[in-house]
Amino acid sequence: MVDKRPDGGEGDRVKAPSATRSPLSPRALLPLASLSVLVGLPTALTMPFTGLFLADGVKASPAALGAFLFISPAAGLVASTLLARVSDRRAVRRNLLVIGAVAGATGSALFAVVRSYWVLLAVSVTLLAVSSSLIAQMFAYARQSLERTDSARAPLVISILRTLISLTWVAGPPVGALLVAKTGFGGMFLAATAFYLVVALLAVRLPELGSTGSARPEQRRGGLGVQFAFAAPAFALLQGGSALGVNAMPLFITDVLGGTAGDAGLVLGLCAALEIPLMLGFGVLAVKVDQHRIIVLGAVVALAYQSVMLATDAVWQIAAAQVLSAVVISSVMGIGISYFQAMAPDRPGFATTLYVNTITIGIMVAGPLLGLAQQLGYRTAYLMSLVMSALGVLLLLVSRVKQNGAGSR
Repeated sequence: MVDKRPDGGEGDRVKAPSATRSPLSPRALLPLASLSVLVGLPTALTMPFTGLFLADGVKASPAALGAFLFISPAAGLVASTLLARVSDRRAVRRNLLVIGAVAGATGSALFAVVRSYWVLLAVSVTLLAVSSSLIAQMFAYARQSLERTDSARAPLVISILRTLISLTWVAGPPVGALLVAKTGFGGMFLAATAFYLVVALLAVRLPELGSTGSARPEQRRGGLGVQFAFAAPAFALLQGGSALGVNAMPLFITDVLGGTAGDAGLVLGLCAALEIPLMLGFGVLAVKVDQHRIIVLGAVVALAYQSVMLATDAVWQIAAAQVLSAVVISSVMGIGISYFQAMAPDRPGFATTLYVNTITIGIMVAGPLLGLAQQLGYRTAYLMSLVMSALGVLLLLVSRVKQNGAGSR
């Protein structure tokens, strides 16, 4: 018997087999948790210093630097999407994790020794583009594994794994900075190589879960395409608004409010610290409450946060506003993976990759807007973020109306 709830939540899957599923034990969760940490570390180590590496280590011009930072994520988006389609149709998800890790290790090793801009760009749009699928495939593997054990707790477990990714960003950038200072860029990329190799060794020991198959006919009739058509751009706008606000904050604090770089670091660190318990809390809530409502709540809080940032005139006010920012990140981005996966439970690779791609698109949009804010004044970055968030809220609300309409037919 199929529960045809129109909200695209956990009721969209066949419930009969769930009575025979055993709860997911901490021992079974450990490999997924370990994989989550190890997948997040290479990116957390290297991404904050990629621009610096290209500017100082490769001597790339501003135009070349901008082109590299735009083309590379675009290539990763394409590669991740293609691999997601393969992973949902064939029993190769475990193998794709291994391939992605080996590609990341090889690409990072080349970054450690090569200083030719064009060679590095070629490596980035091939090997590192393939490795960029790791996070999406890891969460898709986790979801597929949970479907065989304790699917009712999937949002909570996914939130725990997402929190572990956040923790790698607490430790990764400081360690990366230390490695650059002590060993140069080569040492930093070699450390990333080592982590990718450990990911490959861990992934190769995982069981292959089999293919998930294609979406069921009733899902297609239920408006699955309509859901994604509104949810994906809504999340891209929300992610872009968040990325723009984060990127603009150090400049806003130092250039507009007269603060220091240390103030900016403390504010960003405060937000990261607040995110962790909130993300776990929203994960618990998502087991009991409609995920769409949690997402909309977070998106509305984003409007409040951007409005507060527009009115701030002191650093302490920005620090206080990070409570709102942490709520946004923990709800929208913490529950977002489960939200997308619940809309297409038979296609976890596609759903998770689509979610991750909204992050990539948001970051790509935020870059040029930050350049525009540099010309107009950094406070305007939060006005742009407010507009983007408002459009995101509107799309989420329209999504529910269209979703309910599709489910009633």
